[in-house]
Amino acid sequence: MWPIVGLAFGTALGFAAAFGGFGAFALVLLLGLAGFVAGRAYEGDVDLARLFGERR
Repeated sequence: MWPIVGLAFGTALGFAAAFGGFGAFALVLLLGLAGFVAGRAYEGDVDLARLFGERR
């Protein structure tokens, strides 16, 4: 399944770069990374409280 997800994300980045320029490419990349981190946090693989919590 993950190769299909990677293919879809790569295709979306390609379309964004081809039709929207670098700004659209960067926006799609940034939102894709945010979605990836949110999905990992939802599954419990990443502890966001530890990342954004108070520093000691």
